Amino acid sequence: MSVPAFEIRNLRVLLGGKTILKELSFSLEEGESLCIIGPNGAGKSTLLKAMLRLLPIHGGRIFFEGQDIQKLSRRDLARQLAYVPQAGNMLIPYTVYAFVLMARYPYQNLLAPLSDKDHVIVHQSLEQCEMEHFAERPLASLSGGERQKVFIAAALAQCPRVLFLDEATTFLDYRHEGEVLALIRKLRDEEGVAVVSVTHDLNQGLHEYERVLALKDGRRIFFGPPQELMNCEMLTSIYDSPFRLLSDPEGGKEVVIPGKVTQ
Repeated sequence: MSVPAFEIRNLRVLLGGKTILKELSFSLEEGESLCIIGPNGAGKSTLLKAMLRLLPIHGGRIFFEGQDIQKLSRRDLARQLAYVPQAGNMLIPYTVYAFVLMARYPYQNLLAPLSDKDHVIVHQSLEQCEMEHFAERPLASLSGGERQKVFIAAALAQCPRVLFLDEATTFLDYRHEGEVLALIRKLRDEEGVAVVSVTHDLNQGLHEYERVLALKDGRRIFFGPPQELMNCEMLTSIYDSPFRLLSDPEGGKEVVIPGKVTQ
């Protein structure tokens, strides 16, 4: 029997003395994609950061490929797991190439020069994201969508097994959102990179990922294939708000839209 890529057992996380995640358990198979959904304050980003060991845990255990992540070094984790934050207006004073090159830090020895392999991987990562022609541009000069693709290129330069995305398409226009989603799909389907993504876009979560984890008040409400979540009653119980399902006349898929809220 294969070992899951991730296994979370009875996870408990506190922030500022408040319990954010409560007795949370689930597992993610190797190469599998997972979308985490839920209302504001449900604990989605907290879970992501706990899985990356960016936040301390206060109960339970997190295993990556059978190993307790608390026992793995930061360098080992950075060689396996990469994180892409929300698109935003962060002013980072580096060129695109220099920023992506810094992502090779887990493979560097102290004071050792960068190798030819490091530069090859950076070039390949930029090409995968179709950003190689922006290499010498200041990162701050790019649009939000372009900058987000650079962040993904930097994550790829770590050569990760699992890519974590925290609302990676928030604030992007439709074209750039489509480009980022297509890139993520390619990495998952062609490169075999497992993807764990937090999103507020229900349709993105239900149609782009193999598994969905729904959180509410820090607890697991649903975990399973997205088809089983295409249920207005279930969605209403998660968000405390009505929903409707409509059929896409072109693709034949069902899409979720908000229902009418009555006072």
